[in-house]
Amino acid sequence: MDKQAIIQALLMIPVMLISLTVHEYAHARIAYARGDATARNLGRLSLNPLKHLDLIGAICMIFFRFGWAKPVPVNSRNLRRPQSDMALISIAGPISNFLLAFLGMFLYLSTIKLGNTLVLKNIIEPDTFASNALKMLVTFFALFHIANISLAVFNLIPIPPLDGSRILTMLLPPKYYWKLMEYERYFGLILLALVYLGVLSGALHYVTSQISSLIEYLCKLIPIFEEFQPFIYSFF
Repeated sequence: MDKQAIIQALLMIPVMLISLTVHEYAHARIAYARGDATARNLGRLSLNPLKHLDLIGAICMIFFRFGWAKPVPVNSRNLRRPQSDMALISIAGPISNFLLAFLGMFLYLSTIKLGNTLVLKNIIEPDTFASNALKMLVTFFALFHIANISLAVFNLIPIPPLDGSRILTMLLPPKYYWKLMEYERYFGLILLALVYLGVLSGALHYVTSQISSLIEYLCKLIPIFEEFQPFIYSFF
């Protein structure tokens, strides 16, 4: 593993902790808003990463850019409208990650713009602490952006136990949906095998890259990024 790969792996640790924590917090927050306090009572309505961490999912997130945390427990009997509320709770996680992806792209572009301005004004020079710090920030925000898209896309796959399978509650009759959920643990094992074998990688990376391009396009419509230029100096 080269130096760049090691740096990226290390940066993925805080990226993963933030992304997965916000994802699960969003599930817990919407569940509580819809009438179920199960997650809150178990301490999951929290932004503490240790409350949500799943070891295998975290490792997959760091090395494969697709991962998961411990599922937030939801008691559908406490929900006001169980079928539609379950779908809302499920979609909350991926939506939170798409919002973080927008934030990551905004900060990525902002850091590049700041770096260009500082160089043009001769405020920073190559191989200094400031230039290296900016370079690290750019890498972090790029990873943060793409990891959150990856997390959202992966979790929208309609295979139990991912969020996409819960959204099926809006599409399938209840008796068929709950019959499907009986085999959730087996689907989970199949999913792990697919991730390990890389079967899903091509399609997921394609979808992720297309969404990333769309977010970049939308962010560049913000007035402060008019006539945006990539880094104009080689040490980045």
